[in-house]
Amino acid sequence: MTQLAEPSTDTSRGAPLDPLGPEEISAASALIRERSEFGSSTRFVSIALHEPPKGHVLEGSVTDRQAFAVLYDRATAQTGEAVVSLGRREVVSWRTLTGVQPSVMLEEFMAAEEVARNDVRWQEAMRRRGVEDLSLAMLDPWATGYDIDCAPGRRLIKPLTFLRSGPDDNGYARPVEGLLVVVDLDRMEVVDVQDHGVVPLPTQPGNYAPELVGPGNVPSFDRVRDDVRPLEITQPEGPSFTVEGRRVSWQKWRLTVGFSPREGLVLHQVSYEDQGRQRPVLYRASLSEMYIPYGDPAPTHRFKNVFDEGEYGVGFLLNPLELGCDCLGEIFYFDAVVNDNDGGPMTIPNAICLHEEDFGVAWKHTDFRTEKVEVRRSRRLVVSCFATVGNYEYGFFWYFYTDGTIEYEVKLTGVISTGAIAPGETPAHGTLVAPGLYGPHHQHFFNVRLDMTVDGQRNDVHEVNAETFPVGPGNETGNAWVVRKTLLERESEAVRLADPLRGRYWTVSNPDVLNGTGEPVAYKLQPGECTLPMQAEQTHQGWDRAGFAYKHLWVTQYDPAERYASGDYPNQSAGSDGLPKYVQADRSLAGEDVVVWYSFSAHHVVRPEDWPVMPVSRVGFHLKPVGFFDGNPALDLPRSAPACHGS
Repeated sequence: MTQLAEPSTDTSRGAPLDPLGPEEISAASALIRERSEFGSSTRFVSIALHEPPKGHVLEGSVTDRQAFAVLYDRATAQTGEAVVSLGRREVVSWRTLTGVQPSVMLEEFMAAEEVARNDVRWQEAMRRRGVEDLSLAMLDPWATGYDIDCAPGRRLIKPLTFLRSGPDDNGYARPVEGLLVVVDLDRMEVVDVQDHGVVPLPTQPGNYAPELVGPGNVPSFDRVRDDVRPLEITQPEGPSFTVEGRRVSWQKWRLTVGFSPREGLVLHQVSYEDQGRQRPVLYRASLSEMYIPYGDPAPTHRFKNVFDEGEYGVGFLLNPLELGCDCLGEIFYFDAVVNDNDGGPMTIPNAICLHEEDFGVAWKHTDFRTEKVEVRRSRRLVVSCFATVGNYEYGFFWYFYTDGTIEYEVKLTGVISTGAIAPGETPAHGTLVAPGLYGPHHQHFFNVRLDMTVDGQRNDVHEVNAETFPVGPGNETGNAWVVRKTLLERESEAVRLADPLRGRYWTVSNPDVLNGTGEPVAYKLQPGECTLPMQAEQTHQGWDRAGFAYKHLWVTQYDPAERYASGDYPNQSAGSDGLPKYVQADRSLAGEDVVVWYSFSAHHVVRPEDWPVMPVSRVGFHLKPVGFFDGNPALDLPRSAPACHGS
């Protein structure tokens, strides 16, 4: 296993879509501090690249790198947005917003725990449960959602309490059920403490580190497996990819690895080389939102409806990855640079992992008459990262295959958010995972924004369904079926649900570019696992705030201001923003510059096997060429070892 040389983190003269480097973040914050609007109580929520206009990027006419900063003034409870020209060294725009809350800052997240811990009412509630050593309590600050019980206009968070038995113990094994704390983040004071009644603390530990897994642990084991032999992945001649700055070339793929503090991993200008021509597929691809609603109406759980991206920022939460642990093989790492709340740069080393993997057989055929065999092995390029969001870990993986396929996969692991229940009772809205401990039913919704450029910016989107024919003339045996393509001409028509019973998928085609059979070149979006929210329509937390999750496909005409499925500021928002609002314009889609938004989900009915740490669960989708090529693009893969092929 080899770690390749790190790229330079100095991107002060980076390519137009490179994320900001440390010097650029420092320069942007310094210029913002000079403005009269910047007060002593103003904090930097995020500082990111202000992406240049798409047309300028495609024309190669970008002359200035800019930064976009979200600010929050604690004294006035106002949110600000500033755009800074790094080339001209000036603030080129500033606006103040009212009635919105930016994402929770890291300093707020950490301070809220201590504020709650020092509250006498919380301490008394813990002692009612027989807890004397309060230093072992841990408080996870959860976003409040849109809570009608909380005073409007206040910046709030709700810590949930758990109890460790020691410094390294898994505190989620002992949730303090029924105890809620509301903290005002501006005043850093506890607004309210609610105690809905004492539920006994679960008694059995749920540790996962081998040195802590002993008798009484749920589950338990007597020894670590000793039959796992070393597995080495080596590439004696090095990997097949090359990296220049943030630009990656692998096989026939070209792409730029970007980053933002809100979205985390972002891909730019993805293209495929075909017969000497670089053919674009995607201009920009990113996770636009995550939404996790819980299905338990108990007081401790019913407010859990978190927007992990819009309320916290996935990029801030990326893990430094370790060779041989998170990534295996010949690895290239990209650092991620974010800001602290003073406006200074912070580097997350090895935040994004780049490597290639063997992926089994790409294609094979044996001529049974001649016994000649042709087989080719597939590979895929992997671009990935992991984020820790409280108790959960999320891995975000883009895969690029030798046959022109693109796959996006989210890997879910970590520790479930738990609840306690009285001995002998069965949870109505969850699964018992240990005595007195349960995991509430919940769902994870992800929306990926795909700024498509299939062989150019003029694209059409079609819905494709399989349809059967009635038995009769021309279909006497009843086996006939056809594929129906329906053009989605306007945004109002392009709000769609998946339908696996009809084999439904959607294509993005270019009407101006025809393939060898005279059809428009296209890529198809092949749905994977997807459900719908179990929350009823017209609910505040679900329908109003996470409307994007109630449909699987949305298509909009390109607008650079429309970046997030739940809108710019979902934190404590009453909703009515994001995709449901965007499509109200009902813009034309035929032959336009289109953006495809796809919502998919993990429907999590907890299993006992998900405790104490959850095995990885995978959800995602594919983008596959459909007539984009004139045949199998992996036909030119080289033969493997001679023994694989008949003479």
